[in-house]
Amino acid sequence: MRKVLVFQHVANEILGTLNPALKQQGLNIRYVNFEREPDANPSVEKYNGLIVLGGYMGVYEADQYTHIKTEMKLIEQALKKNIPVLGICLGAQILAHVLGSEVRKSAEKEMGWYDIELTTAGENSSLLSHFKKTEKVFQMHGDTFDIPKSCEHLAHSKICPAQAFSYGPKAFGLQFHLEVDEAMISRWLNNPKNQKDIIDSQGKVSAEQMQADTNLYLKNSMNLSQQTFKKFVELFAIKERPILLKSK
Repeated sequence: MRKVLVFQHVANEILGTLNPALKQQGLNIRYVNFEREPDANPSVEKYNGLIVLGGYMGVYEADQYTHIKTEMKLIEQALKKNIPVLGICLGAQILAHVLGSEVRKSAEKEMGWYDIELTTAGENSSLLSHFKKTEKVFQMHGDTFDIPKSCEHLAHSKICPAQAFSYGPKAFGLQFHLEVDEAMISRWLNNPKNQKDIIDSQGKVSAEQMQADTNLYLKNSMNLSQQTFKKFVELFAIKERPILLKSK
């Protein structure tokens, strides 16, 4: 049975709509919850894919959250093994850092529903080619990064240019949260840290507006996620061929 390793950082950042996509293809899922086990040191050797989820910590806080250093090492091993890798939000930031980019605080946080626009590479991407040129997606982050030089830039937004990228045919970073469903968004809006971030935005965003926008845009987002994650899962059928990682 093919197996996928999932790195989780906080309780409310879960696979969401990715979960049924993986299970429908008979993939066995193993979570490593670094919030509960910050000293965990798993191996990617026996796994056929790696998914790295979101979290509130920053890549630049790796001395405080030492599991980030562990994840960097394991992501690099997964890339060399040439298995499918998907990084979401923090996961995308860690992946970008492994590939040579510096992660930093963004000038403005993206919280709620925002437009992203595909690049030409994004329109031709194996993962995002079903997207319209501009799509509304859910965001919840305050950090950003430059697209690594070795990667294809797939999507950007007005606030954060680095919204999606690919490294080779099997590794992808998504800054936005395509995995959300209604229950996840509700939990996030009730999270004290997110509530503080909303208050600190000084009216730029509000929980009420996020909920109203969710009613408008969630259905399309979930349709996009179903197609996107189906394409990602299909990568598991491609034979693994170890590669030499070129990170700079």
